[in-house]
Amino acid sequence: MSLSPAELKAISSAAQWYARLHSGVATDADQVAWRAWLAADPGHHQAWQRMTDVGEQMARVPGALAAPALRGADRSRRQVLRSVLVLASAGSLGWLGWRSEVTRDLFVDYRTGVGERREFRLADGSSLLLNTQTSVNLRFDGRQRVLELLAGEILVSTAIDPAQRPFKVVTRDGEVRALGTRFIVRSQGRGSEVAVLEKAVEVSVSPSKARLEAGQRMAFGPAGLGAMQSSDASVGAWRQGSIIAINRPLAELLADLSRYRRGVLRCDSSIADLKVSGSFPIDDTDLALAALESGLSLRVTRYSRYWVNVSGGATG
Repeated sequence: MSLSPAELKAISSAAQWYARLHSGVATDADQVAWRAWLAADPGHHQAWQRMTDVGEQMARVPGALAAPALRGADRSRRQVLRSVLVLASAGSLGWLGWRSEVTRDLFVDYRTGVGERREFRLADGSSLLLNTQTSVNLRFDGRQRVLELLAGEILVSTAIDPAQRPFKVVTRDGEVRALGTRFIVRSQGRGSEVAVLEKAVEVSVSPSKARLEAGQRMAFGPAGLGAMQSSDASVGAWRQGSIIAINRPLAELLADLSRYRRGVLRCDSSIADLKVSGSFPIDDTDLALAALESGLSLRVTRYSRYWVNVSGGATG
């Protein structure tokens, strides 16, 4: 997605203001000047929101990159934000060669944070529901309607288009074309998956194609199209605020829960394959962990708010 000169200028100014206000030496005059800048243009509000999102996500930069950037008294947050400013001004989409989540989220059209779900109405009347940690770019023109799912999970309800433009969701793994339908697409590190709720879609991973009807789902990725499967109650349960597990390995369930909370959530390898069934809330993951602890006699150890380990043999 390309940005206009005005948008780039606003982002650059937002980065400078963010660095100044978080430097530890900001004055009352700085606060007054920042508020005046914020009120001067609606575009400043959008740029500021993007920059505050980046600031909140700094802690999630992988350790190999975060350590040299953040360690040491001579590397203040102000200096780190200056490096973000340089990259934004240059139009770069990488930091030290890494396409970071932080930089990506600066430029996407729609996004959600950890544990957040948001719904949007598109210009053609279609609706788009984003699950946690999801990033989407929109490419609508006179010939087609395309959603580029960069990461995460979306529920799409398409609207009838008088111009009969095709509606597609594109991931790094392939393409899903709507055939007048409601469907869910998820993109993650190991591949993508589509599940059809109403009518049908066509899934393409060159050179193969497959048609899926309501109640069917399919994984697709570097190896091509997966086997067609029937959907169950677990598909799309996040819309109602839960994860439904049906005889699912504990490690997989915890990996899913971890998408809705910050930090590390893991289990000992000795219980990773323990089969779990049940409904677990995603808006209160601590409650979900408490249910696992009591229901399966597991032990949940909290080393900190952001580091939790699940092991066998709860102690009473």
